[in-house]
Amino acid sequence: MMSAHALLTAPVAIPLAGLALTTLLWRNARLQRFASLAASILFLLSAVALLKATMGGTILATQFGSWEAPFGISFVADNLASAMVLITAIMAVVVAVYQLTDSEDSGRPMFHPLYHGLLLGVTGAFMTGDIFNMYVWFEIMLISSFGLLVLNGTKEQLDAGVKYVMLNLVMTTVFLVAVAFLYGATGTLNMADLASKVPAMGNAGLVTTLAILFLLAFASKAALFPLFFWLPASYHTASTPVLAIFAALLTKVGVYAIVRCFSLIFPVTEGLAGIIGVIAALTMITGVLGAASHFDIRKILSFHIISQIGYMLVGVAIATPLALAGSVLYIVHHIIVKANLFLIGGIVSRKTGSYHLKNIGGLHRTAPLLAILFCIPALSLAGLPPLSGFWAKYLVIKPSLDAGDWYLAITALAVGLLTLYSMLKIWNEAFWKAQKSPVPASAEASKASFTAQYVAIAALSAMTLTIGLNPEPFVAFSMEAASQLSDSSRYINAVLEVPHAHN
Repeated sequence: MMSAHALLTAPVAIPLAGLALTTLLWRNARLQRFASLAASILFLLSAVALLKATMGGTILATQFGSWEAPFGISFVADNLASAMVLITAIMAVVVAVYQLTDSEDSGRPMFHPLYHGLLLGVTGAFMTGDIFNMYVWFEIMLISSFGLLVLNGTKEQLDAGVKYVMLNLVMTTVFLVAVAFLYGATGTLNMADLASKVPAMGNAGLVTTLAILFLLAFASKAALFPLFFWLPASYHTASTPVLAIFAALLTKVGVYAIVRCFSLIFPVTEGLAGIIGVIAALTMITGVLGAASHFDIRKILSFHIISQIGYMLVGVAIATPLALAGSVLYIVHHIIVKANLFLIGGIVSRKTGSYHLKNIGGLHRTAPLLAILFCIPALSLAGLPPLSGFWAKYLVIKPSLDAGDWYLAITALAVGLLTLYSMLKIWNEAFWKAQKSPVPASAEASKASFTAQYVAIAALSAMTLTIGLNPEPFVAFSMEAASQLSDSSRYINAVLEVPHAHN
């Protein structure tokens, strides 16, 4: 059996090795792709082992550099962290399979090193037990994502990349300043140690100010209102594999940081809960209205990332175990569904030569399997039963009603209806109406290359159906994760009482 140290180290070490290996193979595009897939599969196996070890409520922790907590660098995995690492690994494999026959990044030898660099940053952010090292992992993620965004070097991508990186640099600086003030006030950066010291500070005004600074920094990463404008301004310029992995992971790191810090370090007071609740509602509304006004598939789906992030924040605002469980399940559901929709959008573009709904149509006749595979994540995103989105929305809306926060419940339901409108718009325009323009010859010639891509989207659709048709184990897991988040003493004890690892 693997030690806790090995279990916690492997999900970071494997993407790092994948980065190095794919860099060495940059001259051989075919071999590089298969090496990238192999590294992603190994990453998935390590994530499965980590989740298995944390099942039943176990929290794993380890320290690096022969320093005991709170002085050493800590890695921690509870149910939430291990689930996030696993879903990251699943996305890594799915996108790697999709990319095997995708031509958008052909001849771009830096795609795979940057891809594994992104996985490295995301995974490190999920498992770190140190607030400063969360900043470090954010920086790794930012560098890799910027490289992927501007990979093809088009004017549109460079313009989007500048917008993306400028806001992120500014807000990362805010994050670093907040970390500095927090360290000055407490003398520690270890998150478990902070969980013990922040409530004992005795200066409520300072604690609230620090909490708002961290909320502001993480809100920009999560694309919350009003700091969401970088996302629809940049995402639509990326290639399909890049767009799918961005949609799946980048904003969820910000959401994870909010869930982690505001369940562990900063108490959610009544005033702070009100602020978070209003931000959640405005995020849902602005995102879904932006989606309703567009006719480009990528822009519609990009705005829906924003609207769905608002649902995830509801659990933090209400802060009951059931609400937090709703946030956990919603994050997992949304990662699967949103990545799938963007991958399907890529296939639509390859088959028709366009992402714009006015220029495409007739796909229910020419690609009936694609039409079916689109309906599954589309209806799940809208929250229709018996798909995963229904249960995720239920676990968000019910605690809103229980807590008397009717405005959150009503907003969530209304946004769900407008989400359904957007998905029906894509269906009617892209799949149902007749094709107006002839299909490009390049799309017809590439039919044989769609096999791997259909495998990828079918796998994600199967996951959505599995969660929807058999929700009990997923809800139970989310409830256990919420229980760990609600009882911070379990996290604190796991970190501060663990023996340090000798390297």
